[in-house]
Amino acid sequence: MIKKQVLTFLLRWLISSATMWICINLFATFKEGSNIQNSFWMYVAAGLIFSIVNSVIKPIATIFALPAIFLTLGLFTILVNAAMVGLTIWIIPDVYISFWGAVGSCLIISVINFLVNLAMPDVK
Repeated sequence: MIKKQVLTFLLRWLISSATMWICINLFATFKEGSNIQNSFWMYVAAGLIFSIVNSVIKPIATIFALPAIFLTLGLFTILVNAAMVGLTIWIIPDVYISFWGAVGSCLIISVINFLVNLAMPDVK
Protein backbone atom coordinates (compact mmCIF):
# COMPACT_ATOMS: atom_id res chain seq x y z
CA MET A 1 0.00 0.00 0.00
CA ILE A 2 2.73 2.48 0.91
CA LYS A 3 4.72 1.50 -2.17
CA LYS A 4 1.70 2.34 -4.33
CA GLN A 5 1.28 5.71 -2.59
CA VAL A 6 4.96 6.56 -3.09
CA LEU A 7 4.75 5.64 -6.77
CA THR A 8 1.63 7.77 -7.13
CA PHE A 9 3.38 10.70 -5.43
CA LEU A 10 6.40 10.34 -7.71
CA LEU A 11 4.20 10.20 -10.80
CA ARG A 12 2.25 13.27 -9.70
CA TRP A 13 5.52 15.08 -8.95
CA LEU A 14 6.74 14.24 -12.44
CA ILE A 15 3.49 15.49 -13.96
CA SER A 16 3.60 18.62 -11.80
CA SER A 17 7.17 19.29 -12.95
CA ALA A 18 6.11 18.87 -16.58
CA THR A 19 3.18 21.25 -16.16
CA MET A 20 5.43 23.78 -14.44
CA TRP A 21 7.83 23.47 -17.40
CA ILE A 22 4.97 24.26 -19.78
CA CYS A 23 3.67 27.17 -17.71
CA ILE A 24 7.07 28.70 -16.99
CA ASN A 25 8.07 28.56 -20.65
CA LEU A 26 4.73 30.03 -21.76
CA PHE A 27 4.15 32.76 -19.19
CA ALA A 28 7.23 33.44 -17.05
CA THR A 29 10.21 35.63 -17.70
CA PHE A 30 13.75 35.04 -16.50
CA LYS A 31 16.21 37.50 -15.04
CA GLU A 32 18.60 38.69 -17.70
CA GLY A 33 21.92 36.90 -17.56
CA SER A 34 20.49 33.97 -15.64
CA ASN A 35 21.17 30.48 -16.98
CA ILE A 36 18.48 28.88 -14.84
CA GLN A 37 16.07 28.71 -17.80
CA ASN A 38 17.69 25.61 -19.24
CA SER A 39 18.11 23.87 -15.90
CA PHE A 40 16.31 20.54 -15.62
CA TRP A 41 16.60 20.70 -11.83
CA MET A 42 14.81 24.05 -11.68
CA TYR A 43 11.70 22.45 -13.18
CA VAL A 44 11.95 19.44 -10.86
CA ALA A 45 12.24 21.80 -7.89
CA ALA A 46 9.35 23.89 -9.21
CA GLY A 47 7.15 20.80 -9.35
CA LEU A 48 8.08 19.86 -5.78
CA ILE A 49 7.57 23.42 -4.51
CA PHE A 50 4.20 23.59 -6.27
CA SER A 51 3.16 20.30 -4.67
CA ILE A 52 4.16 21.52 -1.21
CA VAL A 53 2.44 24.89 -1.70
CA ASN A 54 -0.74 23.14 -2.82
CA SER A 55 -0.62 20.71 0.11
CA VAL A 56 0.15 23.19 2.88
CA ILE A 57 -0.81 26.73 1.94
CA LYS A 58 -3.72 26.25 -0.47
CA PRO A 59 -6.12 24.72 2.11
CA ILE A 60 -5.48 27.63 4.48
CA ALA A 61 -5.93 30.20 1.70
CA THR A 62 -9.12 28.47 0.57
CA ILE A 63 -10.59 28.63 4.08
CA PHE A 64 -9.88 32.36 4.30
CA ALA A 65 -11.32 32.88 0.80
CA LEU A 66 -14.55 30.94 1.46
CA PRO A 67 -16.78 34.04 1.64
CA ALA A 68 -15.48 35.27 -1.73
CA ILE A 69 -15.74 31.77 -3.19
CA PHE A 70 -19.38 31.53 -2.09
CA LEU A 71 -20.23 35.01 -3.40
CA THR A 72 -18.70 34.30 -6.82
CA LEU A 73 -20.12 30.77 -6.99
CA GLY A 74 -16.64 29.27 -7.05
CA LEU A 75 -14.96 31.56 -9.58
CA PHE A 76 -12.71 33.04 -6.89
CA THR A 77 -11.04 29.63 -6.73
CA ILE A 78 -9.24 30.58 -9.95
CA LEU A 79 -7.62 33.49 -8.12
CA VAL A 80 -6.63 31.25 -5.21
CA ASN A 81 -5.02 28.82 -7.67
CA ALA A 82 -3.30 31.70 -9.47
CA ALA A 83 -1.94 32.88 -6.13
CA MET A 84 -0.47 29.41 -5.52
CA VAL A 85 1.23 29.49 -8.93
CA GLY A 86 2.49 33.01 -8.24
CA LEU A 87 3.85 31.96 -4.85
CA THR A 88 5.61 28.99 -6.41
CA ILE A 89 7.22 31.16 -9.08
CA TRP A 90 8.14 33.77 -6.46
CA ILE A 91 10.06 31.13 -4.48
CA ILE A 92 12.09 30.10 -7.54
CA PRO A 93 15.05 32.47 -7.98
CA ASP A 94 15.38 34.62 -11.13
CA VAL A 95 11.91 33.71 -12.47
CA TYR A 96 9.03 36.19 -12.67
CA ILE A 97 5.39 35.87 -13.72
CA SER A 98 2.63 38.42 -14.22
CA PHE A 99 -0.82 38.18 -12.69
CA TRP A 100 -2.39 37.14 -16.00
CA GLY A 101 0.43 34.66 -16.56
CA ALA A 102 -0.38 33.09 -13.20
CA VAL A 103 -4.08 32.92 -14.13
CA GLY A 104 -3.24 31.28 -17.47
CA SER A 105 -0.88 28.89 -15.75
CA CYS A 106 -3.45 27.83 -13.17
CA LEU A 107 -5.97 27.13 -15.94
CA ILE A 108 -3.47 24.98 -17.84
CA ILE A 109 -2.48 23.15 -14.66
CA SER A 110 -6.15 22.54 -13.82
CA VAL A 111 -6.86 21.02 -17.22
CA ILE A 112 -3.78 18.78 -17.10
CA ASN A 113 -4.56 17.66 -13.52
CA PHE A 114 -8.15 16.91 -14.54
CA LEU A 115 -6.92 14.70 -17.38
CA VAL A 116 -4.41 12.94 -15.11
CA ASN A 117 -7.08 12.32 -12.48
CA LEU A 118 -9.29 10.73 -15.13
CA ALA A 119 -6.47 8.40 -16.16
CA MET A 120 -5.18 7.49 -12.68
CA PRO A 121 -7.22 5.35 -10.30
CA ASP A 122 -7.63 6.44 -6.69
CA VAL A 123 -5.00 5.26 -4.21
CA LYS A 124 -6.38 4.05 -0.90
